[in-house]
Amino acid sequence: MNFNVIGIGEALWDLLPAGRQIGGAPANFSFHAKMLGAQAQLITRVGRDDLGKAILQRVVEMGMDVDAVQLDDLAPTGTASVALHNGGVPHFIIQDNVAWDQLTLTENARAAVRKADALCFGTLAQRNPTSRAAVRSLVASARPDALKIFDINLRQNFFSLEIVQASLELANVLKLNDDELLALARLFGLRGGPEEQIAELARRFHLKLVALTCGARGSLFYSHDRYSKMEGLPATVVDTVGAGDAFTAMLALGLLAGWDLDRINCCANKVAAYVVSQPGATPRLPEHLRLTEAFH
Repeated sequence: MNFNVIGIGEALWDLLPAGRQIGGAPANFSFHAKMLGAQAQLITRVGRDDLGKAILQRVVEMGMDVDAVQLDDLAPTGTASVALHNGGVPHFIIQDNVAWDQLTLTENARAAVRKADALCFGTLAQRNPTSRAAVRSLVASARPDALKIFDINLRQNFFSLEIVQASLELANVLKLNDDELLALARLFGLRGGPEEQIAELARRFHLKLVALTCGARGSLFYSHDRYSKMEGLPATVVDTVGAGDAFTAMLALGLLAGWDLDRINCCANKVAAYVVSQPGATPRLPEHLRLTEAFH
């Protein structure tokens, strides 16, 4: 499988009760895409500190290129304190004024985006004007046929109507969870139930697909007047950190491979169900979930 996919934005350390784990939605997306068999890359910025060196080491260990990982001489590598609530659901307290807030346009980043078949970005790395400008410029410069996946990832108060609307206008695929759909319903005055609301988002922002995840209750896709609904799969939940990012990685690869919506939905749920059964955001995927052969 020769699909080139890129996560753009934050890479950080999740400070979980059981210990430190690498995190950040774009980083998780890229790592999962790599484990699933894609050519994956990460565009981010880390501090020139021990935590930053550890992220670079993890990227190398994954067999990924580090050319688009920027180093900051002043700002520290990001962290997020994570408390697990009932059912392993994480609550994040995310450090501010960190290296990925200073993400800038570089020629390495531009070159990577020009080759990308799919990009994934969210709101968190747009909380600072510097990184916001870089993220938007990179997404806007993608090839016309590339997937531009907006994994909305609302965190704390680090988003606004302007950030969400501008990102939707840049994207051609939206992935969100049920809590985030409630927030968008308020922001955009969406009416009806989830099916009507995601269809309205697709029509209003000319999206190829909207993917709604609902935790243990499964997921719902809408694309060109067609729905795909998948019930949740049984899993023994350790924590849900990173499960949505694994879902998005499988979604991206299934779309690039031209799979039917139901097949993508089923495979994305399988990958996410495995991730929630393991600690941390990016556990090593077992062979039966590494779908490289299925893409040939």
